[in-house]
Amino acid sequence: MEVSYHPPVKRSVEIAGHKTSISLEPVFWDMLKQAASREGVPLNALVARIDAQRLEAERPPGLAGALRIWLVAGLGPLD
Repeated sequence: MEVSYHPPVKRSVEIAGHKTSISLEPVFWDMLKQAASREGVPLNALVARIDAQRLEAERPPGLAGALRIWLVAGLGPLD
């Protein structure tokens, strides 16, 4: 299996009415889009939900890290 390495790509998202930029590798952006589609929600809504979950964690990671953790952990909550 060939792995495609690519540096992070910065994109703008809106969370609770505020725009913010997030840098993620393309594979994570693809995974987020797929997850949002599966759940029937816009990408911004999914990112906002993950952001809210991360802020409830005892030691919240940064947003980009929280997104990666959420995706790798099987689309579950951050603990």
